[in-house]
Amino acid sequence: MADARRQESAPRLAVIGAGPAGLAATLAAARRGLHVTLVDAATEAGGQFYRQPAAGLGARRPEALHHQWRSWERLRAGLDRLVTAGLVAHLRDHHVWCVTRRRTGFTVHALLGPEQERPVEVPADAVLLATGGYEKVLPFPGWTLPGVVTAGGAQAMLKGGLVLPGRTAVVAGTGPLLLPVATGLATAGARVAALVDSADPRAFVRRSPALAARPGKLAEGAHYAARLLRHGVRTLVHHTVVEAHGDQRLEGVTVAALDTEGRVRPGTRRRIDCDTLAVGHGMLPHTDLAEGLGCRIDTVAVHVDDEQRTDVPGVWAAGEATGVGGAVLALAEGHIAGRSAAERLSGREPDPRGWAGAARARAGQRRFAAAMDDAYAPPAHWTEQVTDDTVVCRCEEVTGGAVRRAVTELGAGDVRTVKLLTRAGMGWCQGRMCGPAVAGLAGCPETAARRPFARPVPLGVLARAGSADDEQCYVTCHPDHPDHSDHPDHPDHPDHPEEP
Repeated sequence: MADARRQESAPRLAVIGAGPAGLAATLAAARRGLHVTLVDAATEAGGQFYRQPAAGLGARRPEALHHQWRSWERLRAGLDRLVTAGLVAHLRDHHVWCVTRRRTGFTVHALLGPEQERPVEVPADAVLLATGGYEKVLPFPGWTLPGVVTAGGAQAMLKGGLVLPGRTAVVAGTGPLLLPVATGLATAGARVAALVDSADPRAFVRRSPALAARPGKLAEGAHYAARLLRHGVRTLVHHTVVEAHGDQRLEGVTVAALDTEGRVRPGTRRRIDCDTLAVGHGMLPHTDLAEGLGCRIDTVAVHVDDEQRTDVPGVWAAGEATGVGGAVLALAEGHIAGRSAAERLSGREPDPRGWAGAARARAGQRRFAAAMDDAYAPPAHWTEQVTDDTVVCRCEEVTGGAVRRAVTELGAGDVRTVKLLTRAGMGWCQGRMCGPAVAGLAGCPETAARRPFARPVPLGVLARAGSADDEQCYVTCHPDHPDHSDHPDHPDHPDHPEEP
């Protein structure tokens, strides 16, 4: 009973996102006395990096599609123990659309379930954002054809559904994600016709000191390259996809070599037949929730200090949201953020010596990530391949020509004005997919767009948001609360009002 009372009075931390950063933060904070509510949109922990196939698929060796599997097993075992002990409440399938500040803390607003219509509110004394990142995709003629998927989408189909996106694939774009995607597809039985990477090998030579400082990462890359060689995958470096072909669906792609300035070299175009193109150009941080809270954003990432604190008191951030750098960096940042939150919410001054090892790992991984980000930059003149007929904003069907006319004929000088003149970015994704492309075509710097909500929200949910007090929120959201099923707000209570 004493332990239960102590836990009920413990400071409450809401961790949003159950990927590497969120899991590391949850374990570090809960082990140091906080009551942690881990809120995640997926039905299982792990995030995109540790994505698991559904149990019903009966995967016999899920580890075959992953690396760093032992790290995942340790994180999963630690989380299970903390949930069993009542130190962590893991809210699955909860899609967070907003976080608001209250007089004495925060409220995390989420939508529950696959239909995302049932509102849930989670009160907390502090919030830790581990919202991850999403893929950056640049348009080219034919990129809207069925059969063209993002590189991460192809990996998600394989890891989560044990499904191949097609029989013959081309993996293209730039960024370190291309290697594991091509390797995974080839290992699972697809014929990978080519790996087309626009990165210039000389860029890696120029950054060799930073790269050599992380020999483990270099060994990982060499491992992938060796596996691709065994599968007979052709690698075309400093090449790019200039067009995708097909009538009802993808039938092939045209690729071409790039010159030293990042332009297509004349006379180098060749066609490769395929039914799948997995394409990506790196990752971007998810910053919507941080922006809604008023956190400082540096270009496209959440700004944090040495403790992973944002400039908003009571808000920490870790992982890809603070800058894309991979799982190892996310684990280090999550550990630091969780420890810092635990000590500060418990009224203690944090001692950085307690996370010195994680801080060293963070510094090294950040230097490595910066070098990789520079080396894997998209071709400087990629916009020259976007014809005036190429759809740039898929939601609103805005073409490259419309964006260009907004700049040259109507005088638009920033992305927001282009959006107002063309509707580019006003659709379902709110510019998450087309934002980088619109900025590139308009000649504007790429910045994080400010959005009031992190995902679409039904009007009925907005009308009811914030109507529950703190106790109602806690009872509604925590199944282990003693009064959970007896509270009128609980959907199983006989007095719970029917949804209109």
